[in-house]
Parts: sequence; structure tokens; C-alpha cells
Amino acid sequence: MLLVATTRKPTNGARAKPWYGPERNPTLTTARAMLKPPETSTFSLASVGLSDWSIDRVEPAQVRIGALLAESSNGRDLLIFVHGFNHTFESAALDAARLSDGIRFRGETLAFCWPSKAGLFDYVYDRESAMWSRDAFESVLDTAIMGSENNRVHIVAHSMGTMLALESLRQLYAHRGDAMLERTGAVIFAAPDIDMDVFTSSIQRIGPLAGKITIITAANDRALALSRRLAGGVARVGAAEKARLEKLGLRVIDASEKGWGLINHDLFLTNKEVRQVVRRAIAGDEV
Repeated sequence: MLLVATTRKPTNGARAKPWYGPERNPTLTTARAMLKPPETSTFSLASVGLSDWSIDRVEPAQVRIGALLAESSNGRDLLIFVHGFNHTFESAALDAARLSDGIRFRGETLAFCWPSKAGLFDYVYDRESAMWSRDAFESVLDTAIMGSENNRVHIVAHSMGTMLALESLRQLYAHRGDAMLERTGAVIFAAPDIDMDVFTSSIQRIGPLAGKITIITAANDRALALSRRLAGGVARVGAAEKARLEKLGLRVIDASEKGWGLINHDLFLTNKEVRQVVRRAIAGDEV
């Protein structure tokens, strides 16, 4: 089961595919997605890479995020995944499942799904939708971190989702200060699609919370190369030099030599060594 918090408008009452669409919903809603794992037998399609996670059904929870967590967490750690640009609700939910399974996470996993049109030419709409969702995501973080239902709360945000996650963390830190540090676990930004100057300004405003952040970069990330052109040539954090990011007090993993694909934008999901970086960060080990 995957917990869901979303700012997408439901379609078909969220009870039939595609469950949630690309339109913005002013009300944060919650749900539980029931998943089917890949087949695991020796002669299954998974053994040749043709079987994957799938959504069996979605059950709208019709409760606030605090009640959803209270019913599900049992005091265990919580992993919150925030997807990036060009994602349907289904692809975002399945990435959360792949991540949780790939790092063998033992707590509860929640996917925060913001409105994306899931189109290569809808970059601006997606970026604005991500930023529009930051207050809703802040409320999710505030409830999860400052409430009593969970132990530690870990955040993995990908691509454009890292901008949303960082801005929400910045807002929450402004409200809660160091009180949120104890129960904030690892914060992993994978291939961050954020303006380097904006990122630097935000990092300087979150105090010791920055010490919990791990950045996964790749100089050969072609998606970020395109994003840089769309942004007028401004460098993206996910393709920045390691030394420049380390000067901000961040842990940085350069995965440039780990990806040999055409895009190299989702190495935290597709590369075993990079997944281990995420797992060690969440476990509190050196990365």
C-alpha cells in the first residue's frame, strides 16, 4: 500500500484510471493506492525486465493528512517522495513504489503528487504547478514532522520536485525553526532542477537543516541540459560542480559516471549504486 497526498483534481471520483488528472485542486486530498509488485518467479516477465509495479486500485481516504498518517504509520519512519516534471499520477505513484522497494524501506511511504500535464512541452505549467503546491506540501511536512504519529520523516525529491520540496522546507523552517530538526531524517535531492542562485539563497535560510541534505548530481544529465536552455542558460543544481555545492555545507554525490543512458535523469531509480546512496543516507550512514 502507498499513501498519497495530492493537489491534483480527481477524475472518475479517483476510483478509476487515471484517478487524478493534471488540473489543480485547491484542496489537498489523501488516498491509499493498492499496488501490485512485479512477478518474482524465475520465469516471470520481471526476470527479463518486462514486469513492473502497477496500481491495482486507489481508495480515496476522505480524511486529512494527519488522520491518514495516524491510521497508517504505527510510529515507524515515513518516506515522502516528490516527483518531478512530466509525470502522470500513475507514473509518480509507481516511482514512489520503485524507490521504496529499491532501497528496502521498512516504514510507510507517501507520494506527494502535484499537478503535472505530463507533456514535454508543458514545462512552464509544471513549474508553476509545483510552486503553487508548496503551501500544501508544507502542511504535509508540518503534520508529519511535528505530529506524533511518525518517528523520523525522510524526503526524496526528484528534478522539478526538489524546487517544491526546498521551498516548502524553507517555509516550514521559518515557522518552526530548530524544533523540526530532531525528527527530520534524510533529505535527498535527486537531479535538482533548480536555478543555482535561487537554491543558494534558500539553503542559506534553512540553517542547520541544510546539514541533512544530500544532492545527487550528474554532469551528463541531458534533461537538465534542456532545462538550462529553457531557463536562459542559468545553471541547474543537478548539473553543478560538486565543489560549488559542498561549499554550501551539503553532501554531494556525483553520479556522472553511473549513467550510460540517453537521459541520465533518474539514476536514483535505475542505478543500483545510486540507490544505495539513498539507502545509506536514510539509514544515517556516511554516503
